[in-house]
Amino acid sequence: MARIRLITTAEGLSAAQRAVYSSIAGGARGGVRGPHAVLLHSPGAAAPMDRLGAFVRYECSVPERQRELAILVIAALWRADYEWYAHAPLARKQGLSDAVIAAVGQRETPNFETALDTAVHRFVRELLDLHRVEDSTYAEAVSLLSEVGTVDLVALVGYYSAIAMTLNTFEVGVPADAALPW
Repeated sequence: MARIRLITTAEGLSAAQRAVYSSIAGGARGGVRGPHAVLLHSPGAAAPMDRLGAFVRYECSVPERQRELAILVIAALWRADYEWYAHAPLARKQGLSDAVIAAVGQRETPNFETALDTAVHRFVRELLDLHRVEDSTYAEAVSLLSEVGTVDLVALVGYYSAIAMTLNTFEVGVPADAALPW
């Protein structure tokens, strides 16, 4: 059970909360759940997080497959149950194999099918583990994603790390039968 009441309906919300709720529920997410149900307690935090989240999830220049791969790397590092639960099926839909997903969940380096998958995995792991990336890793990311794509990838890592911290701090749960790799 979550440590905080999860706000999943507009009932009883302040005007500021309702405005953010409407933005989230009416956007691509199609509803309020998970981290957003926590963040709505602070509309000042929820509004910019919603805008950044919508950008990195739906609009940034990093291809969707690699976005989902990066999110799983982040979820595995933070052991963020809800983040993994929500994004593992999306990664699978984007063509990541069960073997790759399982290896990422164990914080192993899988055998990737594409150079871009390998580069994104390396970049995100280095950024999270070393708090920076090596020159060669940076150059590879820029070569494959462009400078804009590399900036977008860093924004994605920052956003989903903040989401993982939110989910873990407030103990946002998953169904009892959810498949988690840890």
